Amino acid sequence: MKNRIEEISEKNLAGISLEMSLLENKTFELWRSFMPHRNQINKLKSNLLYSVQVFPVDYYKNFSPATNFVKWAAMEVNEANENFPQGMEILVIPAGKYIVFEYKGLSNNPEVFQYIFGEWLPNSGYQLDDRPHFEVLGEKYKNNDPDSEEEIWIPVK
Repeated sequence: MKNRIEEISEKNLAGISLEMSLLENKTFELWRSFMPHRNQINKLKSNLLYSVQVFPVDYYKNFSPATNFVKWAAMEVNEANENFPQGMEILVIPAGKYIVFEYKGLSNNPEVFQYIFGEWLPNSGYQLDDRPHFEVLGEKYKNNDPDSEEEIWIPVK
């Protein structure tokens, strides 16, 4: 799996969030509530979709599939203080360094994340940073399709 290092400036995302765990995954429900309203978001930076995970501090050090985190379905906007459709909020992703993995296959494949956090990261010289993790779902993304392509962004320092 190809990867690259990216340094990003602060990103403003508009979207909806739900608290969930890996055991009680509500991703389908989250996206089902977001997608019908995405076209109502003003001042979009692009048409890319962002699937964002905001984990508690030390989530991976004390990993349990029952631990809750907040997941977002969102799109990037130019300004954080715009009026958005009812039920949507702003998530600010702080500036920082990310390792970006170019992934092709079914989404949320546990083997991919096992490789990233179990093999690649421990041998990389980087440490996981406590900032949001996200996937960028572009025009080559196809839900539940083995030919789907997305980018997995992991915050590092």
